[in-house]
Amino acid sequence: MTNTPLAPPFPAARFIKEIGRGKDGARSLSRNDARDLYAAMLDGRVSDLELGGILLAMRIKGESVDEIAGFLEAAEASFRQIQLPETPIAAANSASSYAPVVIPSYNGARHMANLTPLLAMLLAREGVPVLVHGVLTDPGRVTSADIFQALGQSHCSSIEQAQTCFEKRLPAFMPIEALAPKMARLLSMRRILGVRNSTHTLVKIMQPFAVPALRLSSYTHPEYLTMLTAYFTTTAAAERGDVFLMRGTEGETVANARKAQKIDWFHAGTQTTLVEKQEIANDIPALPEQRDAASTASWIQQVLMQTALVPKPVSAQVEQCLMACRVLRTL
Repeated sequence: MTNTPLAPPFPAARFIKEIGRGKDGARSLSRNDARDLYAAMLDGRVSDLELGGILLAMRIKGESVDEIAGFLEAAEASFRQIQLPETPIAAANSASSYAPVVIPSYNGARHMANLTPLLAMLLAREGVPVLVHGVLTDPGRVTSADIFQALGQSHCSSIEQAQTCFEKRLPAFMPIEALAPKMARLLSMRRILGVRNSTHTLVKIMQPFAVPALRLSSYTHPEYLTMLTAYFTTTAAAERGDVFLMRGTEGETVANARKAQKIDWFHAGTQTTLVEKQEIANDIPALPEQRDAASTASWIQQVLMQTALVPKPVSAQVEQCLMACRVLRTL
């Protein structure tokens, strides 16, 4: 029996020299250098000391479009891409089927109920393959994972389990540890360093499907709006499908039930505004009285049984997703 040789260490000092000069003095990496560096980070070939330096330097400097493109290329190559199951219905009626939707869920609810699972379930019951991926827990927040568990829907630990959910018209929730374990390791560095890193941006914009998909993406800081808008209009981003970009609802990519956010649609490299920012909803919708997982799950079940109304901003978001998925599927 022969032992598999360990991957050689990746010397990162020359990259740190470029990005570690502070916010004003730092220089951005080329796309190829960013891809090679992040691939080495994912593979554990960068020493702990250098890894901490890279994560903090990028946190201070901020990512350029080329860096995000390179990082994302390495990230998506680090895990198995999801194929859609070939069902008899889809094969016979492919013209009317939908492109899949990707919903990242990494923030959860802190002040108001997390309606990401509601959005996912409304889309899935229309026949859209919906993948929700995110963290299982986040101290002080109610995660989508908590709510799916309260709804009685198990988490998917494999692509095959996710495909089964698609066939049953259920959203598939995959923890990041199951979907992209190498990225999960870098995501967990937050517990050590105390701050988020580039991986927190990457998980919100990655496209795990082997076919073009609609990604629902959000931002929290204005500088990310500028950078992501520039990235989503690139050829590399357009080849992977479409994107809805909006300011996050407490970081989540579901429309705010009380005041709809601006939503921009990126299709074939072209940006179109679907929804203009709304200061406050015309009618205050009925929402869960408590934000805990059990209360939110119970309210979602009532909505799905039509004993409670879907908030108008969420209902509009569902219709916009269905429209974009139909357009994307016919290309």
